This record gives sequence, structure tokens and C-alpha cells, in this order.
Amino acid sequence: QVQLVESGGGLVQAGGSLRLSCAASGRTGSIYAAGWFRQAPGKEREFVAAINWSGGNTYYADFVKGRFTISRENAKKTVYLQMNSLKPEDTAVYYCAAAPGYSLTKNAANYGSWGQGTQVTVSS
Repeated sequence: QVQLVESGGGLVQAGGSLRLSCAASGRTGSIYAAGWFRQAPGKEREFVAAINWSGGNTYYADFVKGRFTISRENAKKTVYLQMNSLKPEDTAVYYCAAAPGYSLTKNAANYGSWGQGTQVTVSS
């Protein structure tokens, strides 16, 4: 019922920054939380950050260590991921997701809608 489209990925040098966007459409009234996940080649998809859709409270994976910031703009039905001080190990396909009935969850199983992903490549 919810469609998500990511954008903003690209190639950046280590230490640089990127801002990812995810536009939501459809039955967005059912969204309680939005999250960002990433998946590198040969690895499992892992949680990056989540935000409560209405309240704006946030939750981050430990490896982010203050480098990433998740935010949302309700009027535009868009969630963002600001990534600073990027490292080569951040290279992955980044996915946004929407969770009905859960807030600030890192469990991928709780997310019912997923975007197609956007590639982020960090060179050393």
C-alpha cells in the first residue's frame, strides 16, 4: 500500500558527505516509523537508522557513531539520511523502508514496505 523511491546516491571520496532522500506515496497514513537499511555485496541487509513518522524521534545503529542523521518532512512525505564523514566500509546499496505499527524498530521484519535502493560508493 506504501510506495517508496530512494534517490541521492552516488560516488564520494572518503570523508565526504551525501544526502539520501526517500519519497513515500500511497497509504502513508499507515506509516508509524521509517528506516534506512544498507546491503553490501555478499553481506546481509543491516539496519542503519529509524525515525518516528509523526514525532520525529530517532534511533541509530552503533556503527554510525554520530556521522549519520535521519530526518523527515511530513508535508512532502519524504525521509532523509544525511551521511557525513563517509568511510569506504559505508559502500552499499541503501534502502528506505516503512513500518506499520512499530516505532523506532531495527528489525527488518517489522518493515512492510521497501524502496528499490540507491547505490552509495565511498572511495579511499
